Amino acid sequence: MSRSDNQKLKLLYLSKIMKEKTDDEHYLTMPQIIAELNSYGIEASRKSIYTDIEALNTFGIDILKERIGSQTYYHCGNREFEIAELKFLVDAIQSSKFITVRKTKDLIRKLESLVSTYDAKLLEREVYVAGRIKNMDETIYYSIDAVHTAISEGHKLQFKYFSWNIKGEKEYRHNGEFYEVSPWALCWDDENYYMIGFDSKSEKLKHYRVDKMTDISIMNKKRKGTMTFKNQDKAVYTKKRFRMFDGEEQTVTLKCKNYLSNVIVDQFGKDVRMIPVDDEYFTVRVDVAVSYQFFGWIVALGGDAVIVGPDKVKEEMNSLMSRGFTE
Repeated sequence: MSRSDNQKLKLLYLSKIMKEKTDDEHYLTMPQIIAELNSYGIEASRKSIYTDIEALNTFGIDILKERIGSQTYYHCGNREFEIAELKFLVDAIQSSKFITVRKTKDLIRKLESLVSTYDAKLLEREVYVAGRIKNMDETIYYSIDAVHTAISEGHKLQFKYFSWNIKGEKEYRHNGEFYEVSPWALCWDDENYYMIGFDSKSEKLKHYRVDKMTDISIMNKKRKGTMTFKNQDKAVYTKKRFRMFDGEEQTVTLKCKNYLSNVIVDQFGKDVRMIPVDDEYFTVRVDVAVSYQFFGWIVALGGDAVIVGPDKVKEEMNSLMSRGFTE
């Protein structure tokens, strides 16, 4: 690249230097800025750099000037993300099961480019999770994109759906035939992505794990189920389902020890009404999709939460407990 070409890129390189080499704790003097530009084959005078810094500030890149003693220092100020915000994002990416190892590294590297090289080192910390399983199939990203596109365009989706058999092989449901579903929302529950869609045959909302959807294509058919979805709050839909397992939706009354009030609010929201029974217990009515996962949640509370009603749900719980959990 010729010297004249380098000069044309001077403003871009100056922006790169200030973003990478400076932050609220690290500064550059004018001689250091000139030396950094020289490393890219660009000659610059103080006067021209003053003009360039003014241009960067006008453009929205915050270059601050600070006088300390007899020396003047320059550094990049406000950025799109604070380092604390980026740490949250890195933690979420590291601990997300559906993001592959390779994609995890790629995403974090891109996040590091948003801060100085000094702050980037703070993002390199690992979030270690015992037994962490990372998805090995990156097609999920394209599947998620297809679902988002179908939702925004208001079209139906066609896809195949599978489960894993005991040989660790894919086993397609419906004999490998295509599902035809009207997608309405995506939700993330228990570290998995789910698509909530309207099934025209059953005329109700259903959910599908996106990583188990294959051969996805957007159909040239308008989606259905507008009123069904509008009448069903997405947050309420997911809150009723434990680990997104479906079941008959029922209103269940629980009797719990007082210390479980936090657990109830975490699971069902702060709008639930907890009624004191005595100094030790309270009752609460909650809407749930009754499933083995719901019963497992009750068991995990160690007997400090019991099902009071309805009788049908109590009987299902007692039947499950009587069968035991070991051979």
